[in-house]
Amino acid sequence: MTDPELAGKRYLRALRGEEGSALVEFALSSIVVIMMMFGLIQCCFALYSYNFVSDASRSASRYAMVRGANCSGMPDCQITQAQLQTWVRQNAYPGINSSNLTATVTWLSVSSTQPATWTACGSQCNAPNNAVKVQITYAFPFAIPFWRSTSLSLSSTSQMVIAN
Repeated sequence: MTDPELAGKRYLRALRGEEGSALVEFALSSIVVIMMMFGLIQCCFALYSYNFVSDASRSASRYAMVRGANCSGMPDCQITQAQLQTWVRQNAYPGINSSNLTATVTWLSVSSTQPATWTACGSQCNAPNNAVKVQITYAFPFAIPFWRSTSLSLSSTSQMVIAN
């Protein structure tokens, strides 16, 4: 065989070879695995954030229940919606963007009939033996590489009877 014929056979063998196919398969499959791994990490961050949203709603309802109509001796008695929103955002929860937190407070009065039911009545019901319900909502930024970023709404509600 001559050199040109030998070179032609080597060229054809190189075209039919599979030396680089493992590298290409690894690259394609690793993208999928990495996306799934980052998605799992983002889900864990969302659960972590929900834990703090739940804690914020319980803390805010405890904060509001001792600041009712008969409150005295505290710096911010008779709490309002705006004061509660500010208080929730001032709590430094690690990893939480406080500007994405929203606090909604509802005052409830109890009915005199049995079984007792709660009805929303506004801030004039901020009296002992009525209830305060606080809902905290957090817009969690859900981002996975190579995927469309979105916002996940996490929400928790807590209700307590007003003590003062």
